[in-house]
Amino acid sequence: MTWGAEQQGQGYEGEYGYGHGSGYDGGYGHGGAYGYDGGYAYDPGQGLPYDQTPSYDQTPSYEQPMAYEQSAPYEERWPDVPEPEDPVLTETETAEAAIGPVPVPSSSREKGAGGGRDRYFDALRAVALVRVVSYHTFGWAWAGLVFPSMGVMFALAGTLMAKSLERPALTVVRSRIRRLLPPFWFWGFFVVVAMLVHGWMPGWQIVFWVVPVGDPPGNQWGAQAWEILWYLRTYLWFVLLSPPLLKIFRRAPVPVLLLALVPVLVLQYGPHPSDGRLGSALTDLAVYLFCWLVGFAHREGVLQRLRPAAVLLASAAALAYGGWYALAHRSEYGTYDLDEIPLAQAFWSAGFVTPLMYFKAYYDVDFAWLARFRRLDRTVTAFNGRAVTIYLWHEIALILAVPLIDQFWKVPAFEKWLPLESQWFMFGVGWVLIGIAIPLFGWVEDVAARRRPRLLP
Repeated sequence: MTWGAEQQGQGYEGEYGYGHGSGYDGGYGHGGAYGYDGGYAYDPGQGLPYDQTPSYDQTPSYEQPMAYEQSAPYEERWPDVPEPEDPVLTETETAEAAIGPVPVPSSSREKGAGGGRDRYFDALRAVALVRVVSYHTFGWAWAGLVFPSMGVMFALAGTLMAKSLERPALTVVRSRIRRLLPPFWFWGFFVVVAMLVHGWMPGWQIVFWVVPVGDPPGNQWGAQAWEILWYLRTYLWFVLLSPPLLKIFRRAPVPVLLLALVPVLVLQYGPHPSDGRLGSALTDLAVYLFCWLVGFAHREGVLQRLRPAAVLLASAAALAYGGWYALAHRSEYGTYDLDEIPLAQAFWSAGFVTPLMYFKAYYDVDFAWLARFRRLDRTVTAFNGRAVTIYLWHEIALILAVPLIDQFWKVPAFEKWLPLESQWFMFGVGWVLIGIAIPLFGWVEDVAARRRPRLLP
């Protein structure tokens, strides 16, 4: 991810401004090569050990059905395989009990107590994924203002990471890397082969397709597919940095949380980071550091000790500054899209995410009512159980939707009765293809988690 095309060395100006593209003047959305003028958003994390969720050995895994009844015993799993730990994007806690999730009133959900999954965080993650796909389809500049999905994902990931670090740090980091890399390798094989067929000549930087500590290289033909990998790279670095970060945070939680916005201010008003992979990584870490740490604050019980008035006032101030900066510098960046403006993104995401995490911690907000709507509840479960698959494959689905719709024009009935020119129609076709990708490729997440592969979570 870069703050300008020159940082990626791609040579097409404005192609992916703040790393994630947005369909801005020559953006590579589907407007140019792929036929729709949406844009390209950065967007894609996670989070679940809620400070009021059950203990690690009592929380259900996503591989279990979400019907609130006794599920299949664990004897059906592969024998002698330890229960999976937290996945990358879904961040599901695992269970060692032989029963499925059971709804528990929010009042009874205290740290370390047994209970069911918290559907509040599950719902946030599902909404974030829908927002990502929507943005990449339509290129709405205002989408990040309505719901800064990546800030939400990093906050959820930070919460679960703090929970997971109650276990040995090396074990947690190794587990996260194990869950991240196989789905990435599987997806990357298809993308790399396609780019090689279309003339890409890789250099030594191809090692970043093995371990994405830097932005993996590629050619312009495959840019729309691989540009989303900025999120996996940033997530990986946060995972590696979390053990020392959590120790620092515990020494002075509130001051550290407030100081988390200083790095992005330094990068904006001080020396700018160097172009290329290092600069991109530093910028992304600075932008989302506060969101990751507010996840720590949720898990550590820091948020629930704060007064609502103070939290709301600080959040409103962050939102006001982020929104003002985006609008005031609209001419400079050519848009008010937060994806293009790192400082605005950092403050807006901080102001938006903090109340979401705070009201969960302080008021124990819960979406257990989702259980009454079986189909909606199952959808939320599927989104959380296959979040990595949805994130990695959604751009390819949108790319493939264009030539597929082109074939529809050859059928007179389709041409007459279907809104083939509508981006909404392509949005629907894209989701159909995502739905196909889930059973075709989602099982890789199960393998990475050492679970028995399933077509659906």
